[in-house]
Amino acid sequence: MVVRVYIASSSGSVAVKKHQQAIVGFLEANRINFEEVDITMLEDQRFWMYRNIPEEKRPEKGNPLAPQIFNGDDYCGDYEDFFQSKETNTVSSFLRLPSVKDSES
Repeated sequence: MVVRVYIASSSGSVAVKKHQQAIVGFLEANRINFEEVDITMLEDQRFWMYRNIPEEKRPEKGNPLAPQIFNGDDYCGDYEDFFQSKETNTVSSFLRLPSVKDSES
């Protein structure tokens, strides 16, 4: 499974841009493999993202905003969920990453 971060490169929202940068920066700094998917350039991926976000995570009006995080086809969450997992030191389980076994024993 691959962690995918759905971003909007042409977002006019400063908050969206900061949230996207925070997620991507954290993943890069922690050497977590991920794929960035730009929903402003890939319409089919934008619609896939919209369809695969659980009903309870969708806004009352309009479409969900980037960034949204998936592991394969499994929805992980949005920026708020990511931030919470960072604060509670549970990012690996939030991203549904396999447990790291100590192979150096």
